[in-house]
Amino acid sequence: MIRAARRARRTAAWASLPVLPLAWFVALQEHPLWMPAAYLGYLLIVVVVPGTMFWRRLTGGTGWFSADIALGTAFGLAVEALLYPLGMLFSMPFAALLMPALAFGMWRALPRRRLSEQPTPWWSAAATMVVVGVAAAWFVRVGSQLIPLNGSQALRTNSDAPHNLAVAGEITHHFPPRVPYADGGWLTSHWAAYDHIASAHWITSIPLDVLTHRMVPFAWILLTVLGAAAVGMLLSGRAVAGPIAAGLVVAGGDLVAWPWAVSDRVFADGPFSLGELTNPPQAFSTVLLLPLIAVTTLLLRRRPGTTRGQLVRLFVAAGILIAALALTKATALPVYATGLAVAWIYLTVRAGRLNLRALVIGVGVAAAYSLTFFVVLRGAASSVRFDPGATFESLAERMGGSSAVAVVAVIMVVGWMLPLAGALLIKRPVRRCPMIVFLVGGFVGAVLGASLLVDHGYSQLYFVRTGFVFAALLAAWGLASLERRQFWIAGVALAIGVAAIYWGRERSPRSCTTAECFGQGFAVALVIAALGIGVFGLILRGSRRTWAVITVAVLVGMTVSPTVASVRRFAQPPMTSYDSIAPGGIEAAQFIRRNSGSNDRIATNLHCHQARASHCGAGSYWIAGYAERRVLVEGWSYRARVDDSYPAYVQGPYWDTEQLELNDEVFSNPSRQVIETLRTKYGVQWLLLDERVSAAPENLDKLTELRFQLGTVRVYQVYPPPPDNPFPPRTPTPTGSPSFPTTSPSQSPSPGLSQSIPPTVPTVPTVPPQTVPTQPPGSTFGVQSPGQSQPTQPDPTGPTPTGTLTSTPVPAQFSTPPGPTGSFSGR
Repeated sequence: MIRAARRARRTAAWASLPVLPLAWFVALQEHPLWMPAAYLGYLLIVVVVPGTMFWRRLTGGTGWFSADIALGTAFGLAVEALLYPLGMLFSMPFAALLMPALAFGMWRALPRRRLSEQPTPWWSAAATMVVVGVAAAWFVRVGSQLIPLNGSQALRTNSDAPHNLAVAGEITHHFPPRVPYADGGWLTSHWAAYDHIASAHWITSIPLDVLTHRMVPFAWILLTVLGAAAVGMLLSGRAVAGPIAAGLVVAGGDLVAWPWAVSDRVFADGPFSLGELTNPPQAFSTVLLLPLIAVTTLLLRRRPGTTRGQLVRLFVAAGILIAALALTKATALPVYATGLAVAWIYLTVRAGRLNLRALVIGVGVAAAYSLTFFVVLRGAASSVRFDPGATFESLAERMGGSSAVAVVAVIMVVGWMLPLAGALLIKRPVRRCPMIVFLVGGFVGAVLGASLLVDHGYSQLYFVRTGFVFAALLAAWGLASLERRQFWIAGVALAIGVAAIYWGRERSPRSCTTAECFGQGFAVALVIAALGIGVFGLILRGSRRTWAVITVAVLVGMTVSPTVASVRRFAQPPMTSYDSIAPGGIEAAQFIRRNSGSNDRIATNLHCHQARASHCGAGSYWIAGYAERRVLVEGWSYRARVDDSYPAYVQGPYWDTEQLELNDEVFSNPSRQVIETLRTKYGVQWLLLDERVSAAPENLDKLTELRFQLGTVRVYQVYPPPPDNPFPPRTPTPTGSPSFPTTSPSQSPSPGLSQSIPPTVPTVPTVPPQTVPTQPPGSTFGVQSPGQSQPTQPDPTGPTPTGTLTSTPVPAQFSTPPGPTGSFSGR
């Protein structure tokens, strides 16, 4: 009987595992089957297996093999994020394929030891898979609808999605990266999140927009859920913490479901928010933060029997994660560093001597942050400034309640702090663990960062979005510390908290302008929660511990499900009222991508997010995104926000007036001199004209070649001018040698000698370039893989006379201009 019961539990645990692949393919059912299959195969072979081997060899494991797989996958992504740019420096975009070999080498080189592990209970695995299923259902219903990829809705996107696609295209083809939509300066922003997108694109050939807006975000959401479950199990030492942490990550939030806040998506702070889906660096930083918290736990807890070699390997794992996190998101590492500093102070004071382990990690954090600032960001000044309370003032103003700043601030801070109540349920002997101080310190630091700093783009709110994981882990740790008979009490109390917060939202009007309006719904929720705690506690007549369980569970329950409830309202894409992408623009940009080399550059007359707008928002990035090529001057808003090069911010003028004037002159008053300057000085080979901005000049067709036209978009290809002397003189025949006419492909007969061509040399008519509108002259038809290069080929402008062999020497100055050091010509 006992063996049969164990076999049934094991079977139930394994039966829940197919939820992952099933959820994967169901959530991505809109795409051809080979795409999700190819990405899943890439993830398993290149990331999951090597990453898990790296993780277990370096850290010694967490004690659960299932947890090691989740954290090892995230660790594999960190290794890939550091390996891909190294490969691009040597023109090896497939460098990630080395990871399986590196993992096998580490497995053979490092000493082997049997890891002490315990099996994951079937009910824990099954409950976690239920949460994964909920996440997949949310993605099908909401996440996959937020950024349209096809149809007319894809033309009305905001500026975030094309910007992410443009950066992904730049990382795919060039390293070190430059600003792709305003080519002329280094990309002074964090780009490690796009390394995985670019690497997967090279190896699987999945389109870049599908990876950027669908597959990679969904994979990172699933890894956040599974990673939170793994870290929750490690912190508490109990398997029940896994599904609790996963559930809080999926259902937790703050104020996004309040009717007066739901229209403003800046309030969404959990993984299931629009901000996570439209900001790959934020989503990737959450994935990397979870294994870093796990490594920090293994280091600061001082497991007995840890040798010096094992300690060094733990520091190596922490260093890899810190380096990848420093390259990913500016707001992630400061939150982690704050928690680490508080834990270091706590350990130092408690022991009466410096804690070297936390100090070494802190030095690594400082070194990584400094290196990123001076090398990656190149010392660019940030637009974030110190202004206490300005965050709440600007948010209250956006909600129409500028007179209720204090009330809005209180509601937001209280809503953020509610999950910290979970620390009260952790039993007293465990409260001396430094990880409690670490999690509390990190989350409080995140709230302070969002409250004391301000940026006109609300980037300071990403501090709270990073700290959300700290709060969720702390609440899960507290709830997992309960005894078995107390879980039903916590479940009822959680339901009371959920009911209280929902009733408060129902009592809150959708439009608020006064303090009474903002505070009424929240006050009602607090009153209902207090009544529920009192009534339920009196019914149970329990001990002090029982009252604590009820109170904490009700408070945690008040944070449950706002994210899911509110983001549901964003199931319809956040479209603009106008076409921010020109009709036919996506097809035109893809045509340029198929028929150009990676170093080709584009000039365009479109700079505003809305064509012909009275107030131009210079936030157009879709040409660089879909063409995967650098654009001379397209948009420059985000570039300005990064380096703060002028005080007018996103609506300011372009920093190179001469370059912008030359760029626009080719579309208003083109001439051979202007085109030659663009081609020779700036390397422009393509012109993309949007007729919504200006009509095509009459002589542009004569100076260039019209290669594509659809909707309001025209694509022209720039060629070098024809030579001054297309018929060079023939070499004189030496005296005494036989004299007879000869011809070859490199030699043209002069006029009057065409009748003397030997009949053995046939005449070959030259096909005008216009007869091959879908492929550049000199190229071959066929499907082009990401690893193939198709540079622009020269061709004289206009057709050549039929029936004669022409000999036109190729000018030396015609060639695709070389890209920056480390660029890779491909696709």
